[in-house]
Amino acid sequence: MSGTPARTDAETATDVVCLGESMVTFLPSRSGRLADVPSFGRGIGGAESNVACALAAAGHRAAWVSRVGADGFGDHLVDAISAYGVDTSAVRRDPDRPTGIYFRTATDRGTDVHEVAYYRAGSAASAMSPANVPYEALFTGRVLHLSGITAALSADCLALLHELTAPRPARPLISFDVNHRPGLWRGADASPDVLLDLARRADLVFVGEDEAEEAWGVKGAAAIREALPEPAVLVVKRGAEGATVFSAEPGPAGTVTDVPALRVDVVAPVGAGDAFAAGFLSATLRGLPVRDRARHGHLMAAAVLTVPGDLTDPPARDRADRLAALDDTDWGRLRLGPGWTGDDTEVRTT
Repeated sequence: MSGTPARTDAETATDVVCLGESMVTFLPSRSGRLADVPSFGRGIGGAESNVACALAAAGHRAAWVSRVGADGFGDHLVDAISAYGVDTSAVRRDPDRPTGIYFRTATDRGTDVHEVAYYRAGSAASAMSPANVPYEALFTGRVLHLSGITAALSADCLALLHELTAPRPARPLISFDVNHRPGLWRGADASPDVLLDLARRADLVFVGEDEAEEAWGVKGAAAIREALPEPAVLVVKRGAEGATVFSAEPGPAGTVTDVPALRVDVVAPVGAGDAFAAGFLSATLRGLPVRDRARHGHLMAAAVLTVPGDLTDPPARDRADRLAALDDTDWGRLRLGPGWTGDDTEVRTT
């Protein structure tokens, strides 16, 4: 299947449908251990809803499908995600299960001092299954975006992802972010194979070089492609080094495109992977070349990296297009810091 989704009626089509759990996030008022933080602010967090919000903010028609509790936290999630312009009409309320919540420290999740306390076991979203999701909503978009987080929530959620990634006539382009979260798979020995199987059934796959090594023992972009030969487009994220994109386009031999990351003055690292996926999907929907798809991913990630939370407004499309079109030398000289997405903000070069 092509790495670019087929176009449908421009007046009625949803560009991207994202399915997955979103939770109310409690963000610390200062750095330190959870035991020492005196107060928390309320936000929202969820890989798939983050992608939907970023795409809607970038001008695309995005929808989020999930289940939330019939509680105040569920109200907050739906209201907050809708405020970004995301269609939440297919979100279902569960009268018997709560909306998931979590608390986290202010530090980078990649450090030893980072703490996350999840209260999501038995959540409304973990009860998603092939029997209760609105299939008519899931297949209305040009792209259906999923992640490995959903597969880890319950046996029913895993069954749902197997169903959604199964070959079927005229299915949308299936985008899959591996999002390996070891803490969610405790006691589930088959989890690496589960994620590999789901990724092999998708059309567009995002995976971090580090998580591929942790989940599958596969090291390096080329080896990851050998393990995942089926997706038409495979994006291997290499952290500060950039991304390597393997594409079946334009010919059967495919192409390999390395796109360096930007230099960014990081405020907070959370949400960057979701933002990268949103930027790459946005450029994919617009039919841009592979290099520019990855560059738009880097730009969207840089917007999130330079703010405290998981979400922010992306740069204006024409500005992002100008930056993505720079030659390699000028792209390599960019350095982005807080406030860089403002229309009247100078972008620094070094």
